[in-house]
Amino acid sequence: MEGLIAPHGGTLVNRIIEGKEREELAKKATGLKKITISDREISDVEMIAMGALSPLEGFMGKDDYHSVMDTMTLKNGLPWTIPITLSTSADIAKTIKTGSDVALADANGNVLAVLHVSEIFQHDKKKEAEQVYGTSEEAHPGVKKVYEMHEMLLGGKISVIKRHEYSDFKEERLDPKETRALFKAKGWKRVVGFQTRNPIHRAHEYIQKCALETVDGLLIHPLVGETKGDDIPASVRMLCYKALIGGYYPKDRVALAVNPAAMRYAGPKEAIFHALIRKNFGCTHFIVGRDHAGVGKYYGTFDAHYIFDEFDPAAIGITPMFFDHTFYCKKCTSMASYKSCPHDSENHIILSGTKVRDMLRSGQYPPPEFSRPEVAAILIEAMKPQS
Repeated sequence: MEGLIAPHGGTLVNRIIEGKEREELAKKATGLKKITISDREISDVEMIAMGALSPLEGFMGKDDYHSVMDTMTLKNGLPWTIPITLSTSADIAKTIKTGSDVALADANGNVLAVLHVSEIFQHDKKKEAEQVYGTSEEAHPGVKKVYEMHEMLLGGKISVIKRHEYSDFKEERLDPKETRALFKAKGWKRVVGFQTRNPIHRAHEYIQKCALETVDGLLIHPLVGETKGDDIPASVRMLCYKALIGGYYPKDRVALAVNPAAMRYAGPKEAIFHALIRKNFGCTHFIVGRDHAGVGKYYGTFDAHYIFDEFDPAAIGITPMFFDHTFYCKKCTSMASYKSCPHDSENHIILSGTKVRDMLRSGQYPPPEFSRPEVAAILIEAMKPQS
């Protein structure tokens, strides 16, 4: 689309089959071997289909899989940091031949796509854990997911004949071609994307608005795919985002859409991955905060900033916007960060996640300098004990 940033690799992938071709493939799929795929794999199919993972046209083959782990690039040299793979058991793999087609179905037996199998190869779980997540500990939620996968991987392009039907966030489920059309209609050329899996408090609001000062528009793009069990549910988070946008953001400069990707918790490598996804959605800039996509104590506070130095900025294409830890300073009487505030931490209103959750569960509002009261009210209601 003229005037907008090019997708990663130069072309926005579309693996959604339509018309007569779809009818023929759907008919053929009824006679194919059927593999039931997980929720994460369903979200990966969705992301590939709409072009959010451009230039990927399917699940990775062996060369791309190992290249991503070894060099943080696809085998063609394009930056890429997270393996996108489809696993199956050794017994099932023995019944599949390269060059054949396999139907991919959800848990209800609905065939969503056909995988055109080009490769069948060993899943190197230990290498993936150590090189993507930086640890082999099963306590890491991303590593745990890798270990739960099967021992063989199937590579090949996919053809999607039926998109997964989501019952939630229908208005906000915009494909990359739709966000790009939206940006063009609004006249936005410089768009900053914000990734989140949490409610937006004042610190997040501050960095979003700092970024918005330098660009045409802001895409708040929460991840609503699979997350950890103790993360705030997406349905609650979406109410928070809408309340915040409705009361505190300029309507003509902010867009809200959802990202159906599954969370990997891969820290710095996921920061690159998230940036490339937003590039495909049409963003020219991407906010990277402290401990982006982190979990526990596995990554340094600013590792997600430093990793961008390992890539050619032109190859990444999207411009990262780095932000330090932000807070309200009582002496500055404003939001600030360690980069802009000279005062001691005793003047800063900073609350731990645990402290905030305890306050909300007890019906107590956090200080307005920490969280907007409209957001706190939604979270308090959601956290009420179920009678």
